[in-house]
Amino acid sequence: MKGTAWKHFKTITYHKYLVAKGCFRVGLYRQGLLHDLSKYSPTEFGAGIKYYQGTRSPNNAEREARGYSAAWLHHKGRNRHHYEYWTDYSTSEAPGTIVPVPMPDRYIAEMIMDRIAACKVYEGKDYTDASPYEYYLKGSFRAPMHEQTRKKLERMLKLLARDGEERTFARIRKEMVQDLHSRKRKRI
Repeated sequence: MKGTAWKHFKTITYHKYLVAKGCFRVGLYRQGLLHDLSKYSPTEFGAGIKYYQGTRSPNNAEREARGYSAAWLHHKGRNRHHYEYWTDYSTSEAPGTIVPVPMPDRYIAEMIMDRIAACKVYEGKDYTDASPYEYYLKGSFRAPMHEQTRKKLERMLKLLARDGEERTFARIRKEMVQDLHSRKRKRI
């Protein structure tokens, strides 16, 4: 168990480092520093140790074993860079049903960094700039994501696959982050 705890700690810390590095490159310094701190909480870290495999998220293994992942439910409810966080009850279409709502651009940008980092961690030397888009395509058909969020995410993941990190990060900075910083300066 001790060895697994250390391996899990190293995995999530390396993931967090990669996300921070990406966030810093696009100007999301605070989000880069605070990304995924809940993974160190007892709920998430304990499940991470118990279901650790090193080649995929322990949440998937917990889900297979228990029928759901308590760690994931804890995580998605505390981390705004997951589209699952952005749901609410509908008051119009079908009152009382849960519907996706648009994510703010800065969290879409962090979600992109999160996907890149996860693919780098789990794919290692097999990672390519197309990996995050390919992974997205495997699960996108069932994702309850707002259409506006989906379009922005897909556009950036396709750009990453085609043009690489440098051009994609420049576009994210310009289109999703720069406006955020200029609005903050205007308030001061």
